[in-house]
Amino acid sequence: MNDLMSLGMHRLWKKRLVEILHPKDEDIIIDVGSGSGDIASQIINKKLSTKLYLLDLNKEMLEVGKKRFKNKDNINFVLGNAEKLNFNNNFFDKYSISFCLRNVTEYVLSIKEAYRVLKPGGQYCCLEFSNPKSSLIASSYKIYKSNILPFLGNIVAKDSNAYSYLSESIDLFPNQEELSKVLMLCGFEKVNTINLFNGIVAIHSGFKI
Repeated sequence: MNDLMSLGMHRLWKKRLVEILHPKDEDIIIDVGSGSGDIASQIINKKLSTKLYLLDLNKEMLEVGKKRFKNKDNINFVLGNAEKLNFNNNFFDKYSISFCLRNVTEYVLSIKEAYRVLKPGGQYCCLEFSNPKSSLIASSYKIYKSNILPFLGNIVAKDSNAYSYLSESIDLFPNQEELSKVLMLCGFEKVNTINLFNGIVAIHSGFKI
């Protein structure tokens, strides 16, 4: 369904996220809302001596990840909530979250938690749906979200309600400027936003200085 509704572009967006995250040897990285491990796979492909923590609230998704990376001893799977991370202060070098922040009930609290667990100099990267910059694209996208996505969800995933929710959650989520302000209010510096597909998705990054 991800491939269908993004025309396969979600793979390139995630690859771009990892490029911006710029993992290095010996980095300790947490991927929140890790799902089946797409971000982890991109990092592993770089063949670095990183230590990965894949965190998700969904036990079944973590099990999928465990099967996918069953022979990798540098990956830890953690059942947990983004709003309350069970890690010490200043623990991670990098924090990534991909298409998940929108689903966190207290998303500001999750950003504060990210800041807490990152080391000084640590980087936060978030890939999320956002707001198109062109009014023409925005109007077309609105029709796509409201009508086509639930239709595809019903045909392919047998769940139109989940994709109706997806459309609603995108509409309710802060736009690029608003989310950047939240990151800065939570303490992050050098906050930057990169729009992809005219802003349909955006990568937000910031540093704990």
